[in-house]
Amino acid sequence: MTDQAARPAARPAREFVVEADGGSRGNPGPAGYGAVVRDAATGETLVEAAEYLGVVTNNVAEYRGLLAGLRAARGLDPDALVHVRMDSKLVVEQMSGRWKIKHPDMKPLATEAARVFPPGRVTYEWIPRADNKHADRLANEAMDAGARGERWSASGSTAELDAGGAGGRAAGAGGSGAVPAGAAERAGAATAAGAGGAVGRGAAGESAEGGRRTGDGPAATPAGPAGSAEPADATTGAGRAPGAGGSGGGEAAPARGGAAEGEYLGRAARSGARGAVAGTDRRGAGAGAAAGGGSSADADVRAAKAVASPGWGPPDLGAPATFVLLRHGETPLTPQKRFSGSGGSDPSLSSVGREQAEKVAASLARRGTIEAVVASPLARTRETAGIVAARLGLEVAVEEGLRETDFGAWEGLTFGEVRDRHPDDLDAWLASPDAEPTGGGESFAATGARIAATRDRLVAAYAGRTVLLVSHVTPIKTFVQLALGAPPESLFRMELSAASLSAVAYYADGGASVRLFNETSHLR
Repeated sequence: MTDQAARPAARPAREFVVEADGGSRGNPGPAGYGAVVRDAATGETLVEAAEYLGVVTNNVAEYRGLLAGLRAARGLDPDALVHVRMDSKLVVEQMSGRWKIKHPDMKPLATEAARVFPPGRVTYEWIPRADNKHADRLANEAMDAGARGERWSASGSTAELDAGGAGGRAAGAGGSGAVPAGAAERAGAATAAGAGGAVGRGAAGESAEGGRRTGDGPAATPAGPAGSAEPADATTGAGRAPGAGGSGGGEAAPARGGAAEGEYLGRAARSGARGAVAGTDRRGAGAGAAAGGGSSADADVRAAKAVASPGWGPPDLGAPATFVLLRHGETPLTPQKRFSGSGGSDPSLSSVGREQAEKVAASLARRGTIEAVVASPLARTRETAGIVAARLGLEVAVEEGLRETDFGAWEGLTFGEVRDRHPDDLDAWLASPDAEPTGGGESFAATGARIAATRDRLVAAYAGRTVLLVSHVTPIKTFVQLALGAPPESLFRMELSAASLSAVAYYADGGASVRLFNETSHLR
């Protein structure tokens, strides 16, 4: 036999799937990443990696997750073929070479990621967040650990179980093994190769961000269990469905209605919502972090496909602009059920309203998803926004388009007082969105046109980000009405409590998904 004939056949390259994710609660804010390496043929989990990063941006955390996943895969087999799956459109497009990398914090990370494997060994694919639950959960576990001043521990991780993974982890539950039998000879390399995070069940490694150590101290803001009360994603634990009746500051009026601060609730108060009802999530991408089985994330994806991409549209719409809609806290007029629009006395918050604002601020800080705060110019919204923004470490931008409807001569009156003094005008107003309140107030049609223009302006300004809009009853209901494509009379069929949260996501093709409505659990 010749020497060539005597050689054994070349070993086929192993194939791995790397799923990675990163999140920042504040962007920049307390951040972490998660990464999973799977056997491409069997789907078996080979390595889990997660690490708290300190305060960095969402995109940097995503790149750090990618690096950790690639390094863990190289530790298993440096000659492997690797297919990376991430729900970050930015990272996938940049690493695929289709988008330029301009941000100085990401250039060195992208360069480092490209060098882990030889050229041509790694491919990239964008996937919906619902398909990236395992890595997402790991990232949230890492952030939660950082908030407690601890390192993420593989032995205490429930990420695969929470994500609904069918296969058990290959490594032992005791936390010592990073890879299964048959790959044990490579286990040391998985951490010795300089992986940036805790690979498999090993300890966390260095935290390099473009060569700068970020540290593993506790998060700057408290963090509950990953996805707790979130949303959503956005913003997530599944968002709680609001009670049909609402309350807690909702300004219902007697008989046929009650329209204090723009709210007429005499008719059946019930929320209509198409798409997912879910909270905000740990990132600016909007909504629905995978938690507790990921049902909210699955619903978000279904809603996005049904509302924003009807069959013939492209499957990848990118991250939506998510508006978390916060109604201001109570004013002295709220419990009196008086009309309080943009043409009246412009009251400030009451002591109850300030307490409500503090509670919603604490809740949003735990969720850690808000990237910007925009408020109506009226005193009650600016005060509410200021309390929340101070807790989140953000500035407040003022947007004139978010102001409440001008109720003309009805300002400061109860529904009953308007009925007694202006019965014909009130009947006309209840019957037609084009009718104006007595004295030249603003019609609901005019409010709708204003909110639509404001929505378009803000969607363009905050594409792909999660923004808190602090506004009033009529504008928030109008955002929901427009997102649902509901008729104007639907405004009379929603109840919106003081300091309640709602959320709408806006996709690149113009579609919208209502994710949350009149959520008030943070006030209890």
